[in-house]
Amino acid sequence: MSPLNTALGQDTVFGFLDAATHSDHLLNPLLIANNDEEKMLHAIRQELSNAKHFVFSVAFISSRGIALLKEALLQFKGTGEIITSNYLDFNDPVVFRELLLLKNVRTFIHEDVDRGFHAKGYVFHREDAVTAIVGSSNLTDNALLVNQEWNLRFSAFPDGDIALQLNDAVDRQKDRSQELTEDWISDYEQHRKFHPQLSHSTNSSLQAPLAGQIYPNDMQMRALEAIQELRNLGEDKAVIISATGTGKTILAALAVRAAEPKRVLFIAHREQILNKAMIEFQRVLQEGEDRFGKLVGSTRQTSRKYLFSTVQSLSRDGTLETFAPNAFDYIVIDEVHRAGAESYRRIIDHFTPSFLLGLTATPERTDGFNVFELFDYNVPFEIRLHEALEEKMLVPFHYYGVTDFINDDNETIDDVAQLSNLVAEERVKHILKILQRYGHPSNVRGLMFCSRKEEAHELSSWLNRSHLNGRVLRTKVLTGENSSEERELVIQELEDREIDYILTVDIFNEGIDIPPVNQVVMLRGTQSSIIFTQQLGRGLRKAPGKDHLRVIDFIGNYTNNYLIPIALFGDNSRNKDSIRKNLLDNNSTNTIAGVSSVNFDAIAQERILESLSKARLIGKQIFKRDIQQLINRLGRLPQLFDFARFDTVDPVLIASQYENSSKPKSYWSLLKDLKLVQQGPTPEEASLLHFLSDEILNGKRPHELLLLQQLLDRTALTRSEFSELLESKGAKSDDLTLDSVENILSLSFYTDAQIKKFGGSPLIVANPNGYQLSSTFRRLYEATPSPGCIPEESFQEHVNDIIKTGLFLSRERGYWSGDLKAGSMYSRREVCRLLNWPKNHESTLYGYKRDDVSSTCPIFVTYHKDEDVTESTKYGDEFISPQAMHWYSRSKRTLHSNELKPIINNEDDLHLFVKKDDAEGKDFYYLGRVQSSNHEDQKMPGGEGSMLDVVTMDLNLVSPVEQSLYEYLVRSS
Repeated sequence: MSPLNTALGQDTVFGFLDAATHSDHLLNPLLIANNDEEKMLHAIRQELSNAKHFVFSVAFISSRGIALLKEALLQFKGTGEIITSNYLDFNDPVVFRELLLLKNVRTFIHEDVDRGFHAKGYVFHREDAVTAIVGSSNLTDNALLVNQEWNLRFSAFPDGDIALQLNDAVDRQKDRSQELTEDWISDYEQHRKFHPQLSHSTNSSLQAPLAGQIYPNDMQMRALEAIQELRNLGEDKAVIISATGTGKTILAALAVRAAEPKRVLFIAHREQILNKAMIEFQRVLQEGEDRFGKLVGSTRQTSRKYLFSTVQSLSRDGTLETFAPNAFDYIVIDEVHRAGAESYRRIIDHFTPSFLLGLTATPERTDGFNVFELFDYNVPFEIRLHEALEEKMLVPFHYYGVTDFINDDNETIDDVAQLSNLVAEERVKHILKILQRYGHPSNVRGLMFCSRKEEAHELSSWLNRSHLNGRVLRTKVLTGENSSEERELVIQELEDREIDYILTVDIFNEGIDIPPVNQVVMLRGTQSSIIFTQQLGRGLRKAPGKDHLRVIDFIGNYTNNYLIPIALFGDNSRNKDSIRKNLLDNNSTNTIAGVSSVNFDAIAQERILESLSKARLIGKQIFKRDIQQLINRLGRLPQLFDFARFDTVDPVLIASQYENSSKPKSYWSLLKDLKLVQQGPTPEEASLLHFLSDEILNGKRPHELLLLQQLLDRTALTRSEFSELLESKGAKSDDLTLDSVENILSLSFYTDAQIKKFGGSPLIVANPNGYQLSSTFRRLYEATPSPGCIPEESFQEHVNDIIKTGLFLSRERGYWSGDLKAGSMYSRREVCRLLNWPKNHESTLYGYKRDDVSSTCPIFVTYHKDEDVTESTKYGDEFISPQAMHWYSRSKRTLHSNELKPIINNEDDLHLFVKKDDAEGKDFYYLGRVQSSNHEDQKMPGGEGSMLDVVTMDLNLVSPVEQSLYEYLVRSS
């Protein structure tokens, strides 16, 4: 075979000679510039997944860069070589120690002292090709993800001249190198000259030096302006929501400085918080120490201008009454989500300050207390974890979800694990192995969260008799039984590197500040996404010499494992497809919020997916809690649009999937069922709202929503006017699409049973002159509400809300054009609609079906068949690669069957839809357009020993399936 006829040959011609050439786009030349479409990290991970050997030749390597690739390197089945140097003393010794721990990778130190070492190349050897990525990226997190880089990926046959040149270049570098050893690292450590201008430490990111004027950063400036705007409007209270570690205390001090109050009271629940807050206030306000006082225990410096008090001391009988209600004109309450307690309420009810400022990272409560109501729903500023990471207000983190200890019976730690299993010697060995594999190789300052106090003590005893990375571990335990003084002493020991880990249960979830913590280890099941985020946040504060946090999460067979991706990706949608997609998309990039990363080993990910499949995430009472949370936030009943804009529960779910019944569903009906409104929709209104909620709210095509929006404001719209509107909005406007929109809104697309379910009345009437609302829809929309009705009891309000929300979702989720979107999930009915079929054929659309009007043929594949599937339908559909699937027609068909001719001859637009298995639900992943080839008559079992005719062929995707989705689909459960 000519080399040009191979996949590599076609990709090479496509990349270098003729972009019109058909190719698989797997080995084609590609410029990788860290744009949105292609990151250097993704490219390296992709190549590692297909290589048997790699060589990285890079001058500079950072610990954060290694952390990004750690899981990929550990899972790599082949061998690797890394060539680097001590050029400019840039590389930290800790990086070399971490490289030394990679068992299947040899590291070489280039030592040509006469010339600088500037190499930046990544070479991957496959069975049939060599791929290299050469350009400007070192192995650092910014170079792999953020910086504007130019790196050219190209491929060659192993005997090609450029492949031989690469081999020669690697050999020359290795000839001038020595293999990395611990002795070399020790020597380098002793003679290294530190270059602060090259350091990747976060020192330069700290807000200000300890001395001198403190100036607000951009986030704090926005918050201060928002607080001032509130005060200008006459408001006297506000709550700031700010992620742990983002400088809430300094922000409060800056707000106090801007307000110039006469006296200030700062309240917290622990003395340690007060001590650190007082230091921050002194730095910002720059007034004498004699102006700052404490009210804690026997310390009663109550006459000072700035008083810092614990809530326990201030609320004590006989103490609160010694202060006049107007004694302080500015009061700050830290961790104000605790203010539902009686002690806090006594204090708040007693004082009448000019302004009350609350600070919290977690306003959502499970105890029924409404933080927002306490502050008149004034939230001038909010910054959550992901935004804070993107704003570089916190150190990036690298999370590793690893499988907890599995015993000889193939059982892992679960929700009911006995203490003896939690601290068994073999599990301790497993923990130590994982800490060595994923953790910092030296200078660890860690927190371990355990499930029980007894486990923490027993595990600490085991660890203190164990060696890790060549030295004995040093750990101590802190629980709720320890006094504040004992806690302070142990925390100081951790900060001073006298111990390596503090083991605890839940006392460090909040209200603790240990900036040097650089490793968090989770040895317990996740019970709450809030607690998970709180524990993660313990290590995100910036500190000198700390450039990132490592999080090691031991994932057992826990029921609530599905909460892990919810917490990590901030997905509160309750939509299993969305949560699963976040997890799969992450497998491709592994990065979130800038340069932070999330990594799971294969078993841990399966545990999470299994937990997700079994989890009950929706239901009336569940949605009632979600609604109540937004009521707390807004001070009113939320609309569907509020759920969308606050990025909480998926409005499509809450409006259409809260119960299993044939009863018409809508958000208004749900509110009535939950007794949150007095009056529900009439039967006519309910049926129409059910249609809008079920069919077009998801925004998978905006066209119907745009047409309704226009017709609600005007009596009629011509077809040409609608077409021009769509063109101006950047949406498809061809005749078939316009016909389809008419069929949907006139209900002619649907079956008789569906038309009856939707009330039998069309929403629009179409004629040669254009469109207008049906008389029924217009009458209901324009009807005068009954006396005493609130907006939430109005058909018009709910229609407007659905249209507004649907258009928002359509843009936010990338559906605006109206085309099918690769990687998204669709039901058979949605496929019929979006392919512009005049009628809904979902009930007969099994396997494949063509439509004469649109000349389209969707092909549906359930990749892993149930065991009870009959022999005659157990087709052997199988991916050949991410670019192609070997596919079976229906049985009893041959190459001469009429139904197959359009597929065989590629006369129709062929679209491939795949789902992993039936347990995943009714929706399918859209993989894209395909073309058929290699058609053959074959035989397949038909039961009872019979053999049936069947046609097989290859379906070649125009664009390959994303690697992470491909691996998920083909992997057996």
